[in-house]
Amino acid sequence: MDHSHQRPEPIPTGLRGRCPRCGQGHLFKGFLTLRPSCEACDLDYANFDSADGPAFFVMSIVGLVVVGLALWMEIAYEPPIWVHALVAGSLSIGLSLLLVRPLKGMLIALQYANKAEQGRFEP
Repeated sequence: MDHSHQRPEPIPTGLRGRCPRCGQGHLFKGFLTLRPSCEACDLDYANFDSADGPAFFVMSIVGLVVVGLALWMEIAYEPPIWVHALVAGSLSIGLSLLLVRPLKGMLIALQYANKAEQGRFEP
């Protein structure tokens, strides 16, 4: 198979959940589970590991949005605590579910594009 053509851009390819090498095949078989390999170019996905990267970025983004909104609501409207809990809870869950898959795909695509590997100590 000829892979000499231009590689797709890693960020949009990863955000769409596509293969980092060809940009055509699907990266995921479930919500967050990686396929064994690309159905279009047969790239083996076994060595890709985004670890806790997606969770860190999701927590950071969602935390900023939810805390900023809570502060704004408190200053502007002074709602009861149950309103804060309802808004913060539903927004936290919704944004987390919305962001985790695209961010995992993006980190895997960046890992492939930059040829990232496990760190090793050399004596």
